[in-house]
Amino acid sequence: MKGNLAARIGVWSAHHRRTAVLGWLLFVVLATGVGGASGMVEMTESENGAGDSARAEQILDEAGLAHPAGELVMVSAARPDGWRTAAGELAAALNRTGEVTDIADPVTSKNGREALITFAMKGDAATSADRVQPVLDAVSGVREARTDVEIDQFGEASAGKWLGDLLSEDFRKAEFTAVPLALGILLVAFGAVVAALLPVGLALTACMAAFGLLSLASHQLHLFQTTYSVMFLMGFAVGVDYCLFYLRRERDERAAGRDAETALRIAAATSGRAVLVSGLTVMVAMAGMFLSGLLLFKGFALATIIVVFIAMLGSVTVLPALLSWLGDRIDAGRVPLLNRRGKRGTRASGGIAGTVLGPVLAAPKLFAAGSVVLLLALAAPALGMKTEQLGLERQFGSDSPLATAHRNISESFPGGPAPALVVVRADDIGAPGVRTALGTFDQVTVHAERNIAEIEVPLPRGEDDLAELRDRRVPDAFGGTGAQAYVTGEVASSSDFNDQLKRGIVPVFAFVTAVTFLLMLFCFRSYVIAVTSVLLNLLSVAAAYGVMTAVFQHGLGAGLIGSEGVGAIESWMPLFVLVVLFGLSMDYHVFVVSRIREARDSGLDTRSAIDTGIRRTAGAVTGAAAIMVAVFSVFGTLSMQDMQQMGVGLAVAVLLDATVVRMVLLPSVMSLLGERNWRVPRMLSRLPSLEHGEHGEHGEHGEHGEHGGTEGTGTEPVPAGSRG
Repeated sequence: MKGNLAARIGVWSAHHRRTAVLGWLLFVVLATGVGGASGMVEMTESENGAGDSARAEQILDEAGLAHPAGELVMVSAARPDGWRTAAGELAAALNRTGEVTDIADPVTSKNGREALITFAMKGDAATSADRVQPVLDAVSGVREARTDVEIDQFGEASAGKWLGDLLSEDFRKAEFTAVPLALGILLVAFGAVVAALLPVGLALTACMAAFGLLSLASHQLHLFQTTYSVMFLMGFAVGVDYCLFYLRRERDERAAGRDAETALRIAAATSGRAVLVSGLTVMVAMAGMFLSGLLLFKGFALATIIVVFIAMLGSVTVLPALLSWLGDRIDAGRVPLLNRRGKRGTRASGGIAGTVLGPVLAAPKLFAAGSVVLLLALAAPALGMKTEQLGLERQFGSDSPLATAHRNISESFPGGPAPALVVVRADDIGAPGVRTALGTFDQVTVHAERNIAEIEVPLPRGEDDLAELRDRRVPDAFGGTGAQAYVTGEVASSSDFNDQLKRGIVPVFAFVTAVTFLLMLFCFRSYVIAVTSVLLNLLSVAAAYGVMTAVFQHGLGAGLIGSEGVGAIESWMPLFVLVVLFGLSMDYHVFVVSRIREARDSGLDTRSAIDTGIRRTAGAVTGAAAIMVAVFSVFGTLSMQDMQQMGVGLAVAVLLDATVVRMVLLPSVMSLLGERNWRVPRMLSRLPSLEHGEHGEHGEHGEHGEHGGTEGTGTEPVPAGSRG
């Protein structure tokens, strides 16, 4: 144990229980309190963008010309001009709120039965959603009073209000659903109330502390509004899993006949070490998102790194202290029929894993080929994946009031809800050449004192009109004038964001795969295991991409989760899922392969070590995967399309990773490779060796007994708690 950092931390925590526990509680309270007092700072439109659209928004911000939140209200009647009375009442009601400005005269549709009224919210657009309720009430009042017309409203403030309310409701739903689900799974896994509550309590306190620290960090690195949801999703799942791995190993050692001190020391030296390696891998993998060039991913990376670090820290410090204090009381509150703790000295069969492993190890070529074919078949739809930034009208389902209003307005006034905005900046906006160029457009607003002009251009054909505007109309008009002209707007921002993602995914992918390879190489001193780790991860990610594409792009089975196909995947989703899955899959991979290596180091041949490692970790991996799948599935049932995509993608990937990959593909591939799994090239032989067990441990099987002893390690005894 001398060179095992996790073991040293565990023994220290057990010897200083009060310091470890009180220190953890003080840290959580301070982080939560200070962070809550500071508040979170969200990113602006220009910070969230890329390319020309971001440059246009930045010019407007720097000039103090940030746009107020615009709103559209369409009044539809059964006959031409039947909307006029209702439109007049609507304008009067809007004026009475005192919250709006620039109410424009109604614009009539081609058939004369629809009229579009535009106006803006007073004040800062970023806070307009907080002030839009009187406006919504005014529109609703006219709608209820005038049953002879239909009234649809869509805009930045009204959509923001809708989004904020749904996010708040969804986040509460996720918390109140995910926590009981995880607790129920842990009750089944451990059969005791205290053992089940411990991981959930540590995970929740880790999330609380991470929320506080992230709020502080947001004053330097501004965040997207869904970042807290992502942090809770990752932090709770990872925090519970880390504690589960640690606690399961300690209980296994107790069931095998160890005393409390020895069992805790072995858990610290083995599962504690796996937690450190896994946590480090997740954090380093997440750091790859900083290479994307987008502030959105930098925020996701920072949030995940913070919460994983805190969850990892709690698992290797306060958890051993609590286990040492509780002793046998960890089994308090046993649930009848659920407590299946093995009898002293009995050998676990691995349950389902034991049933599957026999055929897999007997015919590894067949099962390796079959599992690869299955994963590739699931991945096939990803070849046609289309990504784009989903507007709010597509985030909440086609039958939501927001989507219905957007669709009705778009049909009557094509390009109205999402026009392009050309921002022109010149040394002299009144120069003859610039004036001539501006004259080729219809809707122009000139800010002469700032030498900036804004041009609004409808985009009835979406990206096709955007391409024509950027490639022909703007260059033809402003070429040679010396003016700078950039196109922004919803369609332009989505296009620029996608282009940046395409450029950023290559360095992120290269970084994540290289780091995973190097960490596995350092951990197991085997380039074969390192290469295998990367390839297995890629198969899991590809299968997740395929399922996401089939469900959310094409709508296959989307109705089963209350969703629908929207024709595209949210643009930030593929990169996010890639990085997250590369990190999370290391939870299982490090845990399982460490146990296989531990058995191999004890003197077993590779096939027997694989059998032992898979069987011994089956219970923990199954429980951990069940919790992650449950938590991610909760997010798959939320209201927003991007949360659904993220939840389903991660849940499917974890499920496949813990079953097909870890139970079938990993053992079959390692069995085929045989002794080559442990081959270390001469140039790598000087790599430091990280123990996969305690010094002096004899192994789990064979002549040395089911588990090796820890006698002769030279370590101090760990104080045990009261015996229950």
